[in-house]
Amino acid sequence: MAGGKRVAFDNKVIDWIDVRLPLFTMMKNEYGVFPTPKNFNYFWNFGALAFFMLITMIASGLFLAMHFMPSSEGAFSSIERIMRDVNWGWMLRYIHMNGASMFFIAVYIHIYRGMYYGSYKNPRELLWILGVVIFLLMMATAFMGYSMTMSQMGGWAATVITNLFTAIPVAGESILNLLLGDYTVSNATVNRFFVLHFLLPFVIVGVVFLHIVALHMTGSNNPTGIEPKGPQDTVPFHPYYTTKDIFGMGVFLIVYAYLVFYAPLMLTHADHFVEYDPLVTPPHIVPEWYFLPFYAILKSVIYEGLFTPLIVFEWVGISAKLGGVLAMIGSIAILFVLPWLDRHPVRSARYRPLFQKFFLLWAANVVLLGYLGALTADATILGIPAYLIGQFSTVYYFAFFLVILPILTKIEKAKPLPNSISEAVLEKNKSKKSAKGAAAA
Repeated sequence: MAGGKRVAFDNKVIDWIDVRLPLFTMMKNEYGVFPTPKNFNYFWNFGALAFFMLITMIASGLFLAMHFMPSSEGAFSSIERIMRDVNWGWMLRYIHMNGASMFFIAVYIHIYRGMYYGSYKNPRELLWILGVVIFLLMMATAFMGYSMTMSQMGGWAATVITNLFTAIPVAGESILNLLLGDYTVSNATVNRFFVLHFLLPFVIVGVVFLHIVALHMTGSNNPTGIEPKGPQDTVPFHPYYTTKDIFGMGVFLIVYAYLVFYAPLMLTHADHFVEYDPLVTPPHIVPEWYFLPFYAILKSVIYEGLFTPLIVFEWVGISAKLGGVLAMIGSIAILFVLPWLDRHPVRSARYRPLFQKFFLLWAANVVLLGYLGALTADATILGIPAYLIGQFSTVYYFAFFLVILPILTKIEKAKPLPNSISEAVLEKNKSKKSAKGAAAA
């Protein structure tokens, strides 16, 4: 409540409710008059878009769950029934299936924006860590979602990925049996995956709530990376950013609708439409596209070739399989400690030219890893073995965090920062007017 007082509303029904349960006052303070930096760009839309996709996935998943049969014999056939016999079932499935891709697109852009503009730095470390927790929960939910369908892609993904845990010494077999509920992918596996796939989105909602609370405690970062110094640097969230978010959502929904209605299979694999056969191994097992960079890191740890990343694993007697699992897990876990690896006092890459170049190269490297993750083990690129390129890419992925960022913290000289957000906005507007004047002349 603003200033410790309840806000009065003109609508008598809303005001009556708010007197007894001040939800509308809370919403007005948190999303109405909440002071927000005045220089947000459209990259800040993707947090709201990710939340929209979370709600969309939960809603579509609830309706699909009403018709899904979580058993090894009935899972695949129940999905075919949803597609053919359930009213609008095909649309529900395509909304849910492509929604996963759109959700990950929004979250990946949200993460990269946070890294580029330094949103993980003091005082927002816990906000960043909660975001990484959400990302991990999303990955677990998505994996179990397409694995429980008992298609060739899903069944073999469950087999291959869960068997990676056997690389863990002593406890590996026990963890595998706990995940599968059996010695192979079976009824117990599908049931467990279905229950967890249904439950985890609501856990994500809870963590998102904490993420938003942490955001409103510390305030939002902004493209300049400097804190607001007064009312002149901020604007109310509504109507300025609600309008901007609505426009961004409109564009986002056009892309989403195109995928659902015109290209529903563009981001998926043909093996999703073949029933799982444990006796027929697909010629090339790959996860969904949003897991491919991490899958490429997993595949890159092999003890052969001219160059081996993380060769310390071999020196200490760790198998290539366990080394790959550790590298894959580490590629995500390292995000948790990012705020302590980059201690440079300047947040935004706008004023850190060296960081900007290394970060953009790192982002391009992640895209390259995604491409490499989809290739077969014997593939080559311009005559170079793909696994060798994957090894170099894996090394750069970790070197960015463990070597480059600590060095830049000590040696990088930043450009002069503006005195305030307002000054940066006025300078940007002045530059635009000068450019227009020059073009007109």
